[in-house]
Amino acid sequence: MTTKIFIDGGHGTTGIEIADRLADRPELSLITVDEKDRRNMAARRDALNAADIVILCLPDDASRESVALIDNDRTRVIDASTAHRVADGWTYGFPELEPGHRERLANSRFVANPGCWPTGFLALVRPLILAGLLPADWPVTVSGASGYSGGGKAMIAEYEGADGAPTAFRAYGLNLAHKHVPEMTRYSGLSHPPLFAPAVANAYRGMLVEVPLQLRAMPGTPSPADIHAALAAAYAGSPIVSVTPLADSAAMAQVEVEHVGATDRLSLSVFGNAHSGQARLVATLDNLGKGAAGAAVQNLNILAGLPETAGLRL
Repeated sequence: MTTKIFIDGGHGTTGIEIADRLADRPELSLITVDEKDRRNMAARRDALNAADIVILCLPDDASRESVALIDNDRTRVIDASTAHRVADGWTYGFPELEPGHRERLANSRFVANPGCWPTGFLALVRPLILAGLLPADWPVTVSGASGYSGGGKAMIAEYEGADGAPTAFRAYGLNLAHKHVPEMTRYSGLSHPPLFAPAVANAYRGMLVEVPLQLRAMPGTPSPADIHAALAAAYAGSPIVSVTPLADSAAMAQVEVEHVGATDRLSLSVFGNAHSGQARLVATLDNLGKGAAGAAVQNLNILAGLPETAGLRL
């Protein structure tokens, strides 16, 4: 018996990436709607209600509309938009968040795919809070850079237009009220929002997320080795999340925004100086992979009871 899947918004960047990962999988059956009918309410309603699992790759309002069109109690939903990430009744779709979370996902009907930035941030911060190394009220800063494909079709057109890329690197979110901050705060367990300083780089895909820590000022003055040990323990045995050995990260002179390439992997590294009592925690991922399409397919596999890494690019 196959699992019937409908990607609502399958003509966008994330939808196309998801469809590529679902191709040639006989255990899945894709429901499609002709492009000319993708704004046809009746056609969408039929597809949404015929599916076992729906993946929404739509703007927030359209995602809410699609959920409202589902009139049965059977169809399960994975929403890749921001619409439901902190909404009641929705399970946050980051299986690696904490012990037991994967099991909660498997039993959920409504799953909100994480944002790309929060994926890197939470992977670094949540284990440290659970381990008692990072106080919940600590003033945390997160920064980094993402490929421009994270901005969707409009930003892709801007960077790939006839006049060339508008800039090599630019900061944004300067009002300190970025839409990712609520999920970063809630699912990390922080008492206060982190200071989030994102930027876009002139690269199509890829992402680097960094959390700097003044270890010498933190309770218990944890060492870089303590931080690394907590991360390594949290992701031991994970086929998707890896933690760079301390000796290897100590030998690295740089880390690129394209570090993991066009894959669905998430790589974590601790760069520390025990003498100064400082550390830079770095997560690298593909903003279209583990930051979007790869995460959606991983969640689909979990909901459908299939091997978690099926179809993923590892």
